Amino acid sequence: MAENMTQHRVPFQRLKIASFDFTSCEGCQLQLTNHEATLPDFLGLLDVRNFRELSSERHDDYDIALIEGSISRQDEVERLLKIRKQAKILVALGTCACFGGVNSLKNRFPVKTLIDELYPPMNIETLAVRKISDLVTVDLSIPGCPVNKDEVERIMVSLATGSRVTLPKYPVCMECKAQLNTCLFELGEICLGPLTRAGCNAVCTSGKTPCLGCRGPAEEINMASFLELVKERGLSLDDLQEKLAFYNAFEPWQNHEA
Repeated sequence: MAENMTQHRVPFQRLKIASFDFTSCEGCQLQLTNHEATLPDFLGLLDVRNFRELSSERHDDYDIALIEGSISRQDEVERLLKIRKQAKILVALGTCACFGGVNSLKNRFPVKTLIDELYPPMNIETLAVRKISDLVTVDLSIPGCPVNKDEVERIMVSLATGSRVTLPKYPVCMECKAQLNTCLFELGEICLGPLTRAGCNAVCTSGKTPCLGCRGPAEEINMASFLELVKERGLSLDDLQEKLAFYNAFEPWQNHEA
C-alpha cells in the first residue's frame, strides 16, 4: 500500500488512509485522535491522506477508507459510491456505519411528520437511514459507540504488518465477569451483555449502566434462552425490545416472539 518500513524491528507498510464522516456525531474519529499516549506511534503507521480531525490536507490517493456514520441523504449515497471505487479496503467504523446506529430510530416515524415537527417550514432532504453495507461492499467492520481506540490501533497494526484481523467472538458478559462486577440482572435491569460482542472492556456495565448492544451480536448467541431469562426475572419484554432496537444492531431479533 505504501513504502516498506520497520517499527520496533517489525516490518510494516505505512497505510495510505482516509477517514470520512457521514450522518454521525464524529465521536469515533475523535476517539482515534484523543489517545495521546499512543498517538505518535499510531500515526507512525499511517500516511494520512484525508482526515478532517487530524489534518487540513486533502488527497484522493488512499488505499484504506474509514467510514463513520450511517447514510441518510442521496448526496451521501453518491459520495460513498465514489469512495468505494477508490478504496482497496473500506472499513465501517463504529455502530452507525456497521448497523445504522441511533440514527435508525428515525425510521420508525413518517419522514414528513418529523420534518414538519422539527424543521417547519423548511424543505429538508432526507432518506431512510441505512448502514454502509446496504449500499457498498464492506471489507472490515469495527463496531462500537464509540469505537475502542485500543482495538482500532490493534487492527491497524494487523493491516500494516499483514497479520490476521480478528474481533472477539465471545460476549461482553465474559469481560464483565472478569472485572468481578455484580450482574445487572441481579439488580433488576435488562442488560444485553450476554448477547453483545465483547471488545469494549465492559465499560458501561462496569459503571452500573446496562449494555445496549452497540457492538452488535456476539457469535452463536442464544436468544431463546435470553428471553427465558428476562421472563423468569419478571422484566419487561417491551423494555427488551426497546434496547434491542436502540442501535439497530439486533435487527434480525427485533420484535422476536416471546
